[in-house]
Formats: sequence, structure tokens, C-alpha cells
Amino acid sequence: MLSTHDYLRLLPKAELHCHFVSVMRVPTLVELASTHKIELKTDDLDALLDYEGLPDFLDVFNAAHLALTTGDEIARVAYEGVEDGVRDGNLRYREYFINPDNFAPRGIDYPSLIDAMTDGLTQAERDFGVGFRIVAAINRSLSPETAVKMVETVIAHPRDVVVGIGMDDLTPEFTEDPLRFREAYELAQRHGLKTSAHVGETLNASPQNVVDAIETLGVDRIDHGYRVVDDADALACAVASGVPFTCTPHSTHMLSAWEFTPEHRIAQMVRAGLPVTLATDDAVFFKTDIGREYTHALPAMGLDDAQTARIARAGFEASWCDSAQRDRMLADVDAQILALSALR
Repeated sequence: MLSTHDYLRLLPKAELHCHFVSVMRVPTLVELASTHKIELKTDDLDALLDYEGLPDFLDVFNAAHLALTTGDEIARVAYEGVEDGVRDGNLRYREYFINPDNFAPRGIDYPSLIDAMTDGLTQAERDFGVGFRIVAAINRSLSPETAVKMVETVIAHPRDVVVGIGMDDLTPEFTEDPLRFREAYELAQRHGLKTSAHVGETLNASPQNVVDAIETLGVDRIDHGYRVVDDADALACAVASGVPFTCTPHSTHMLSAWEFTPEHRIAQMVRAGLPVTLATDDAVFFKTDIGREYTHALPAMGLDDAQTARIARAGFEASWCDSAQRDRMLADVDAQILALSALR
């Protein structure tokens, strides 16, 4: 009989909310930071990954970007991240957020960045069968004009693997403020790019940000979005829209100290009927992996086999790959879930 832990670990997984630098192994981060003389906040690895809120985390997150300076280093991180995902949680597909403006200070231009990522991810796809796509992310600490220029760069240098844009980080005022970047979103959508937005993430965020992202920005997916359950009208809007939510359990514990219980906002989202997917967000920095997001969080939230299988399948359904690839993956997912369920 297959244990709950092994069942959840072996479920096939698509991860749609993964920041590229966060798949960097800690020894790789320390090695590259030393090589390139990037100062980390501490040499104590445990203390390095302890944060006092989102701004503190972002300091380490931004340092990791500075540690990547060559195409070979970027390709190495890409490959190692896939290898770890397969081993730790049967990763079968992943979409990566990447902030081009975070790499510009190191002299890495957008085409070089994407091509280096693609080299590593393509080799990993050959070796492990894990598909991928890339989402260019707006850094909200920068100006709306910078966001528009980033989207213009994406459009000017098309790559088949780059399928959309998103937004992360926080504004200089430490807010989400999704409508500040409306012009960049409209430009991306006119050119056929998919869109998502980090909104409704922490207790300082507003449920209205989720509504604004859905109704005004017209996003295809919401990243995080937990605060939506705190407002009945916002929740009704989200359910009616059918927009999928990419949720990251361990980040809610690390940054907001939310415990994994049946009343956790992700559990409430599932019970409300929202299309919920699970991901790591920033795996290394939150001391997690794609398997752990399922094996630790979901049982504590009181979710059963049918609900967890639905969450796993939703990751593939909400993916931004082409429809033929999505159909193939879903057929394989259904077969694997059937086989795993037979052992329960």
C-alpha cells in the first residue's frame, strides 16, 4: 500500500510559479557569490535563508541575480534545477519567471539571458523529459516606463520558449499596485503574450489587487492571490472568471507565518472551487522543493487524494505550452494518477 507521503511525492507535477534564480543550489550560490565577490548578508547558510518578511527575502533574492554573470553559469543553474525537481517531486513541466532588468547590471542582455537558460533547460529536457517555458517578469521596484521597455525588448527578440510576462518584487513603496503597469500589460497582450501578476500575496496586500488584475489587466493567471478569500465579492469575481491561481504554500509560512491547517487560505481557495496549482515560488530560498510543497502542506490542510490529484492536474491544464504538448502531458498525468491510485 502506497503511503500518503509517497503518493503525493510521486504525483506528476507541473510548476507554474518558479523564479529562475531560486532553483540555484545553495552550494552553487555560495560558490558563485565568492567567485564574483558578491557580498551575502551572512556566511551562515541557515541564517542566510531566514527572513524577517518579504523585503528581507528580496535582498537575498537580488544578490543571487548578481552571482550569475556568464551564460555557462546560467545554463548550469537551469540544468541542476530540473535534475533536483525530478528527484524531489516527479517534476514533468515547469515555467520560469525571469527578470531581465535584474541581469542588466551584470552586462547580460535579454537575448543572451534567454538563450543561456534555453541551453540548460533543453539539455535537461533531453535527459529527463521535463518540458519548459519562460515568462519575462516586470520588477515592480523599477518604473512603469522600464516595464514597457522590457516588454518592447521581449517583442523585439522573439523566442518560442518565451510565452508571457508577469510582475513580481514590490514597488518602492512596498506595495503590489498592479495597475501601475497597465501600459506594459496592454502592449504584451497586443502582441499575443500571455500575462500573469503577483497579487494578494501577504497580509499587507489587498483583495482588490486580485480583482484589478483579473478585470482591468485581464491576466490569464494569478500568482499567489491568497487574500481573495478575505473578501466575498473578490472571491466571487475570481471564481466566476475561471482564472487559475499559482499558489506556493511554504512561502506563506516563511513570509507571513501562516500555519498549514484546514483554514489556510490555500485550502479555502480549493474548497471555494478556484483552479489552484502548487509551486515552490523560490525553492532554495524558502528551504523547500516541489515534492515538499505537496507532502508537507496538503495533508496538514486536510485535502484528500481527489483534491490533491486535481491540484496536480490543474498545473498542466493552466500551462502556457502549445495545446498539443498540453494534451500529451495530460494523458500521461491521468495514466500516472490512475496507476498511483491503484496502489492506495
